[in-house]
Amino acid sequence: MRRFLTVTTIALAGSLAAAALVAPAAQAVQPVKKEKSSLTNTVVDDSLFGMHVFNAEDGVWPTVKIGALRLWDNETTWSSIEVAPNQFNWAKLDGAVANAEKNGVKDILMVLAGTPSWATDDPASGGAAGVLPGAAGMPRNLADWDDWVTQVVTRYKGRITAYQPWNEANLTTFSTGSPQQMAELTKRTYDIVKRIDPAATVVAPSMGTRLGSKGSALSKKFTKFYGTYLAALKANNWPVDVWSAHTYPASLGTPVDRALLIKGYQNALKVAGAPSKPIWDTENNFGLAGPGPQNPDQDITDNRASSWTAQTYLDSLRYGISRTYWYAWGPENDLVGIQMYEGTPAATAYATLQDWIVGTTFKGCESSKVVECSFAKGGTTKKVVWAERGAKNYKPQGFTEVCSLNGTCTPIKGGIRVSDPVLLTN
Repeated sequence: MRRFLTVTTIALAGSLAAAALVAPAAQAVQPVKKEKSSLTNTVVDDSLFGMHVFNAEDGVWPTVKIGALRLWDNETTWSSIEVAPNQFNWAKLDGAVANAEKNGVKDILMVLAGTPSWATDDPASGGAAGVLPGAAGMPRNLADWDDWVTQVVTRYKGRITAYQPWNEANLTTFSTGSPQQMAELTKRTYDIVKRIDPAATVVAPSMGTRLGSKGSALSKKFTKFYGTYLAALKANNWPVDVWSAHTYPASLGTPVDRALLIKGYQNALKVAGAPSKPIWDTENNFGLAGPGPQNPDQDITDNRASSWTAQTYLDSLRYGISRTYWYAWGPENDLVGIQMYEGTPAATAYATLQDWIVGTTFKGCESSKVVECSFAKGGTTKKVVWAERGAKNYKPQGFTEVCSLNGTCTPIKGGIRVSDPVLLTN
């Protein structure tokens, strides 16, 4: 596992040392765009850096600090716990919550989804992507749902801090219910949670946004489902505290493509007249196969892996996404393009970026040939700078040191050449 870090460290250190000696070439001046973000002038909390942790329920924990945990693919769904009516096996959920608490994580998000086979209205659903048979169906009797949510929130009051009714509710792999049914579950969840644990956060069901997206226009399938869902939610006085999307781009997509999905999702909320609430990206990675055969899966390694990981969280700040949960920390997983475990470039970048920005005040970003995001603390300002496409010559103003995502720092002498995110400081 260390092999990746060693190769990346050598490559980045070499390129960074060379970059410090390169003078920027003469080129046309590009106008600077001052970007707007709802998170400008807010303190960067460690909860921005969310994570899924495979086998957290069995005591596994990352070697990097994480700020928030989402429980999904941890054998903690309704179908995994309530194995028969009023017969609960809490061992896995107890283990995951205790593990998170032991490791200092105060923000735990639980996905309540996954209808048990004895309660489902669609026994033929599920059976793929780790979804148990029948689990994508809706509960035949809504009283069963109410009882399940009541049991969970009562048991974990003050420990689980956020609840999400469903995962990727617009995808039939995970839900065969209608938008109206999903809105009804959302409303019921909200009412129960607020009655038992008013301090807990209710997060809207996540929505998959990658269905054939081109530019900022989301697919008709997404728009039809989500628009109808939001209309039904409006009729219930918007019973959520946080909006949620999953912004996996198409398999060959980049962080730039993810940004387009974010903008498209935000526009869908605007079109529906939805009230302003925080937005969480509750699942993200790159390189997943699809949509369609023209988008095969891809492995994203070395510098690209570290760069895209850092850009994910930086772009979340740029575009007003206050929390992003990486999928996932664990052993090699063929499903995703960027692997995240001890010693990988992604893990190193994840930890380094936290060191750079957590506890600072985010002052916003500007973009031209490069993106420059400013962070302030204790009367000093530092910048994280990167190029979204290719490598660009750049002359830092007022900074004496440039640091790479592997932690290597080099004095600035003249201009530098920027591609992956780097920290400019004094």
